[in-house]
Amino acid sequence: MEVYASILLWAIPGFFVLVLIEIAYGYFSGKQTYTFMDTLSSLSSGMTNVIKDVLGLALVLISYPWVLKHVAIGSIEDTITTYIVAFICIDFASYWIHRLNHKINIFWNQHVIHHSSEEFNLACALRQSISNLIGFGGLFLIPAALFGVPANVIMTLAPLHLFAQFWYHTQHIGKMGILEYILVTPSQHRVHHAINPIYIDKNLAAVFCIWDRFFGTFQEELETDPPVYGTLKPAKSWNPIWINFQHLFLLIRDAWYTQKWSDKIRLWLMPTGWRPNDVAERFPVSTRNLASQLKYQPNYSFQWKTIALFHFVSLVSLLLFLLATFSETNNTIHSALGILLFLSIFGYTSLLDFHAWSPKFEMVRGIIGIFVLSSPVSDFLQQNYPYFTVLSLLYFTLTFAIGIWAQRLGLQRQFALFSND
Repeated sequence: MEVYASILLWAIPGFFVLVLIEIAYGYFSGKQTYTFMDTLSSLSSGMTNVIKDVLGLALVLISYPWVLKHVAIGSIEDTITTYIVAFICIDFASYWIHRLNHKINIFWNQHVIHHSSEEFNLACALRQSISNLIGFGGLFLIPAALFGVPANVIMTLAPLHLFAQFWYHTQHIGKMGILEYILVTPSQHRVHHAINPIYIDKNLAAVFCIWDRFFGTFQEELETDPPVYGTLKPAKSWNPIWINFQHLFLLIRDAWYTQKWSDKIRLWLMPTGWRPNDVAERFPVSTRNLASQLKYQPNYSFQWKTIALFHFVSLVSLLLFLLATFSETNNTIHSALGILLFLSIFGYTSLLDFHAWSPKFEMVRGIIGIFVLSSPVSDFLQQNYPYFTVLSLLYFTLTFAIGIWAQRLGLQRQFALFSND
């Protein structure tokens, strides 16, 4: 995990620089594909995924080493050919996992965050899940295990395979000629993120588009049908933690209130979006009107954007500190900083959604942060990183103050005002 933290310490600034380059290109070309709050939400979502991964917050039921041990019929040397075979196997597994996520109700919950942005850009690529808490991906790597691909090769290539999916989340690159028949391109992935009826659940491959073409899920981007991005049931939130579990809460509610016991059980494994008739009538779910293309875009003042940027920059700094000192600090500090980051991302994005309870949550979050950083739990930080401790205490003190200010402002009135602009 220390090696992974070190890689992320370099990768995260690199991703942010590429996002800034795309924003600048959009500005100067007059084809801007970013909005301020959506971008902060996307980048904050990426932060939650990083925290989850470095803290190891997942239960692996079926690992690749276990599959390799039980199904391998031979072994192969650690050569370039091995890496090529392994990469193809990873991509094949990714296609089927991705297809499962799109087709089955319970699995859609662990993928919906990636489709929740109503924009399409490089920042959107960083909307990665924290709700995939049960690991079973090793099951889809049986072909690699049969070949006897060593586990260390899979572990090395897996993050590279994920990073290789970043570049094609853009609207600034058109169709790419012959590459359209080999690789997943921006044009193909725009189709995948679109909610137009002809585009739904198409182009599920990660790197090689051959899987879509072979298994019947390929769809070309059409000039006559420009992609509309997002999800059919819009998230209507900037809070990445809430978005991660929105669909799960809907399933839980439906399973609780539906009358038939058979529906309570089969609901989870039915096609994505299926609901029992009784709860569908009792709790109707609004879907997005493609004709109007209305997006979740409260009109924030400069003051609110400044607050949002202050929180975001502060939390990115806290995350980078966690990664930079990961090998020097213990699990207690990792957990303490990870929890503070989760609470902070949940808190500041809820404030931006103008929930009536969010100012009180921010005040409580400020108090918790001050308490943790002043307690014996943080003795190591206080002794070895006094400047970090002081700046963090200042951040959580200002968080408390912003909570008081927002409470006095009255967020329900503020939201109504901005929504009517």
